[in-house]
Amino acid sequence: MTFYQELQLNQAGSKNLIKNASEKKERIYHIMVYLFKILLTMAFCMIFVIGYTQLFGEDNSITGVVVLLCVMVFRYADFGIQTREGIRILFLIFGMLAVGPRLANELNPAGGLIINLVFIGALVFLGCHNVMMANHSTLVLGYLLFYGYDVSGRAYLLRIVGLAAGAVVTAVVYYRGHHHKEYKRNIKSIREEIRLDSSRTRWQFTLTIGVATILYFFEVFHLPRGMWAGIAAMSVLLPFQSDLKDRVKKRIPGNIAEGIIFLAISLVLPESFYSYIGILGGIGVGLSATYQWQAVFNSLGAMAIAVGFLGVPGAVFFRIFNNICGSVYGQMMEKTVNGLIDKTTGRSDKGKY
Repeated sequence: MTFYQELQLNQAGSKNLIKNASEKKERIYHIMVYLFKILLTMAFCMIFVIGYTQLFGEDNSITGVVVLLCVMVFRYADFGIQTREGIRILFLIFGMLAVGPRLANELNPAGGLIINLVFIGALVFLGCHNVMMANHSTLVLGYLLFYGYDVSGRAYLLRIVGLAAGAVVTAVVYYRGHHHKEYKRNIKSIREEIRLDSSRTRWQFTLTIGVATILYFFEVFHLPRGMWAGIAAMSVLLPFQSDLKDRVKKRIPGNIAEGIIFLAISLVLPESFYSYIGILGGIGVGLSATYQWQAVFNSLGAMAIAVGFLGVPGAVFFRIFNNICGSVYGQMMEKTVNGLIDKTTGRSDKGKY
């Protein structure tokens, strides 16, 4: 394996390589490559997001984060359809990310529910047809981040420009990574393969309804950071039922541990250093090969931001509370939606994808 090929491995792949090294010198080499890869990734991510922030304003740093996620993910992931059609879907997705969250925040909870059902559903059915790519963890996450970090006026106009630029960059990356693949499916095929006897379609409906409705309930009861609950529900509502329970078991303890770590850090560091906590969390995620440890580190930055309007105790409490609500609610919705589909169709899930 070349140096470049080793840089392409994920955390689990790198750690397996280190674990299976036969000699101490070889193990040290793999460790150094792994640490260099994390350093390189962190540097690229920071430069990218900082550049977006400089171009489109402090309120749109989240736009840089979402575009960065899309660029990194769609370098490898595709939509399971012809590349030309996939690029069309990409531009449509970026348009929905620009419009949907803004519209949902402008309306009352009932209106927001309808908008979220329509736009999240469109993202899931168009962008997550190839379930093995797990595109929902990028597309729905991006939607929820824009929903939670909403802007208006000039900042919103800059967000639209930033997303337009991001769409072009992502489309170029997507074409370079997938133009050699040959798929017979097109956008019409996606529509034709929506069937209630399909496990994929059931999962898509469950994910859409689960995320949209939990955002609605948080709005109705005026609970802060409903976005966090939506992300938790999305995270546990996986295409394969066997993975759902395992994800719930790992996410809740992970977020409790995350809250404890944040409390400990807040006791040691002054508030002026909170902006660096997100970087610490990013390094932790980079070093973590399992979902449970990634759940511990991946939201330290979110709590650091929330301290400004919730305080440290409030940020920690609602981070844990919202994640528990979202995880448990997601599990309940999986059973509820599938039960309703069974009653409507008079048949149970046949497990077809």
